[in-house]
Amino acid sequence: MRHVPALLPHGKPVDGCQGLYLQTLIRSMSVLSLLALLLLPAIPTHAQDKDSSRSPGWVVLPIDEYRTLHARAFPPDHEPEPPPVDAMLTRVDYDLRVNGDFASGHAKLTIDVLKDGWVRVPIPSGLLVREARLDGKLVSLVSNISGKAGSLTAVLYHPGRAILALDIALPIAANAGEESFALPSSSSGVTRAAVEIPRNGVDIRLTGGLLSDHAETPASSKWTVFARGNEPLTFTWHRKIEDHRMEQPLRLRGSLTQWLGLGEDSTAVSAEVSLEVVQGAAREARIHVPPQVTINQVQGATVADWEMKSGELAVTFLEPVEQSARFVITGEVRLPRDGQIDVPLLRLLNAERETGGVAVDVLGAGEITNQKPQGLENADASDLGDLVTSRQSPSMVAFRFRPGDASLTRALGVNIARYDQQAVLMANVEEARYRVLISKEGKTLVQARYAVRNNQRNFVKVTLPVGAVLWSASLAGRPIRPGQSTDGSLLLPLEKSRGGEEAPEFAVEIVYFSPGANWNDRGKSKLTLPALDLPVSRTGLLVYYPPLFKVNNEPGGSFRTETYVEPSSSVLNARDESTGGGAGVATSLAAAGVVFGMPAAPPPPPPSAKPDPARDDKDLKGQSATNALLDKYRSATYVGRATGVLPIHVSFPAFGPSVYLVSELTSENQAPSTDLNYQQDKKGGSR
Repeated sequence: MRHVPALLPHGKPVDGCQGLYLQTLIRSMSVLSLLALLLLPAIPTHAQDKDSSRSPGWVVLPIDEYRTLHARAFPPDHEPEPPPVDAMLTRVDYDLRVNGDFASGHAKLTIDVLKDGWVRVPIPSGLLVREARLDGKLVSLVSNISGKAGSLTAVLYHPGRAILALDIALPIAANAGEESFALPSSSSGVTRAAVEIPRNGVDIRLTGGLLSDHAETPASSKWTVFARGNEPLTFTWHRKIEDHRMEQPLRLRGSLTQWLGLGEDSTAVSAEVSLEVVQGAAREARIHVPPQVTINQVQGATVADWEMKSGELAVTFLEPVEQSARFVITGEVRLPRDGQIDVPLLRLLNAERETGGVAVDVLGAGEITNQKPQGLENADASDLGDLVTSRQSPSMVAFRFRPGDASLTRALGVNIARYDQQAVLMANVEEARYRVLISKEGKTLVQARYAVRNNQRNFVKVTLPVGAVLWSASLAGRPIRPGQSTDGSLLLPLEKSRGGEEAPEFAVEIVYFSPGANWNDRGKSKLTLPALDLPVSRTGLLVYYPPLFKVNNEPGGSFRTETYVEPSSSVLNARDESTGGGAGVATSLAAAGVVFGMPAAPPPPPPSAKPDPARDDKDLKGQSATNALLDKYRSATYVGRATGVLPIHVSFPAFGPSVYLVSELTSENQAPSTDLNYQQDKKGGSR
């Protein structure tokens, strides 16, 4: 490789050299290097070593490497990217005045040029341009490259912002008493238009824009509007039409539909009034109300207030009604329970024509046996509108107003026959389930669960057997404190269903303890259950007895022996699952080790598989997290509930052999009972 020697000071970069200077420098350095090589033999060795030790250091580089290093040390500046557009129309401002058949004025276009050189900027199409000026100087507008008729462009050269002022005119179109003109759409982000009409008392309608300001003078009206930009802005105006409806005499027609529900104590009154204004404007409506009727409420979208005065109901509207209005009147009246009744009728006052009708319904056990209408015609209830149609019943009669003058006399008399209402069932026990645990000493622990449906009852009365002691009570799974009646019976609260809905089932549960006589080797034991003041549709009785005895039911009683089945009621099944109510399951006292003197069953042997410590630790952490979430949920859901000491829930200890008995249709205040025959089994008993 051929090297061009260049002497550079070590550590000091050389500034960029021009071509001639660099060539001269390289030639000088080459000559000096050649002289140094010629004189090198004449220099003593020790002198060379001495000079080398003093030299600060020199580097000899090829010229190509030098240029590469210089380019890296001083990289050239990158050229900026060209703008995405050459020029843009930033804003358009119109200032127009309507003169005869034209709207003329000025349009000021704000243009931003981003490119060096000539650029085209499109002018909004459809404008009749009479003159164009750029920064106060006249300029020419050229046709668009596309060649579209009426499309002009401005040609600009210098980059930056420029203001193009146009003197324009727009034709005005007239149609059916209205005048209008349209400003074309443009690519500008902001389009503002100020339009002045040389007269006042003008109504204007805009399309494609938003009204920002409106000012009126004795001689003109001016509007300032901002357009959307992507659609034309259309101005349409016409002279205000003076409304003399308020000065004209009122003429209206109306419809009044009335419904009366004849109850045992009071009669409900509802009326729907519809008004149709033919001439003028109605500020209020007046209805004649019979003296015995009490108005409770007037409701309607246009109703502002109402007032009863001198037998007239005055309904005031929010604004004068020029077309139609509707409102509903509700009230009540005291009428005889039965016999001949004169039905009070509402009348619409100041109406040229009144239509509508009246419907009378008997609430409760009764019917209308005779009718005496005057100025009314028989009609079907479905023809009187939703007010009556929604209340149809077999005992309803309906009448339509007879066509004619609004002052026509109308009256209605009906004869009501009432019947004694038969008492019906308001609450019922769909299913009763008993679990009884009997010890050899004759002690009895009873868990009674009832699936109840209720509409109106507040309490159910429960009479426990003589000597029984209540341990716990619950309603729908929640502990409760029963009351006590004067005869010592328990009063358990009940849930109520909403009016008009099917009563859902809910569970009522009690647990009580009752003493008894010791069991001998053989004998008979009478088992008496609680008496309820509600009928019971079906009853299931599961009796657990000591394993050393054989027990069977005495034939001929109200109970019969059957194979055990789960409760048919869902609320009792849910309770069984939560308490582990299967037959023969040892819980509570059995789990503690002793059930009425009998040893508990030994625990099951541990599984043969070896425990996994890592898995056990993971399960324990998961269980701890679950328990923490449960505690948090309980603390959140029980906030605000009644405080105080609540009774505990006693779990039933199901243990030993059992017998299942069933019975149906237990009447109210009847204590179901059965006789059990027992005999001690020397072989250990059986289930």
